[in-house]
Amino acid sequence: MTIKIIEQNFVLNHYGVVFWEEKKMILIADVHFGKIGHFRKHGIALPNKAFLENFNKLNEVLNLFEPEKIVFLGDLFHSKINIEWDFFQNWIQTLSQEVILIQGNHDIIDHQKFEDLGIKIHDELSEDGFVFSHYPLENPVLFNFCGHIHPSVQLKGLGKQFLKLPCFFQKPNQMILPAFGEFTGTYTLFPTKKDKIFAITKEKVVEVNL
Repeated sequence: MTIKIIEQNFVLNHYGVVFWEEKKMILIADVHFGKIGHFRKHGIALPNKAFLENFNKLNEVLNLFEPEKIVFLGDLFHSKINIEWDFFQNWIQTLSQEVILIQGNHDIIDHQKFEDLGIKIHDELSEDGFVFSHYPLENPVLFNFCGHIHPSVQLKGLGKQFLKLPCFFQKPNQMILPAFGEFTGTYTLFPTKKDKIFAITKEKVVEVNL
């Protein structure tokens, strides 16, 4: 699904990424590499290779959009270095694009390790009327793309049935991206009349009117 924001075209993809067509820039929030390894280390049974799905999805969206710049909107890594860092390091070294990480609350790995891989780190980044951050900014002057919340929307069906779907949550001057990573969970947001909800199904993004 393609939407216009300030006369610019943004593609919302069912994997939860946003592609800025005019800048050939892809925005990805809350991958949380290392989270599956972290859980397994603490005795929570998750499939040993489940984290590879994050890499598979990343490769798919990069092949689809062929961006020139990749911007991770924070929480690229969940915690300390574990086995997933080796996979991430090898994966990054295959890329030709400029890679930027907006600092998130879980990004506690030494910045130098990212910089050694050619990744630039920012607290916030502004470009052509837009500002990119991890946390949603309060009353942003520029239109703000951000993550952190892992937004989802609750849809009501017949009777007392409810369906919860991850979503892009757009406020008048802000869009909160869904979490990209596997096993990251979601947080249900409830829109006002001024908000727009773009829910993510298995194969597409659909605007929802509540």
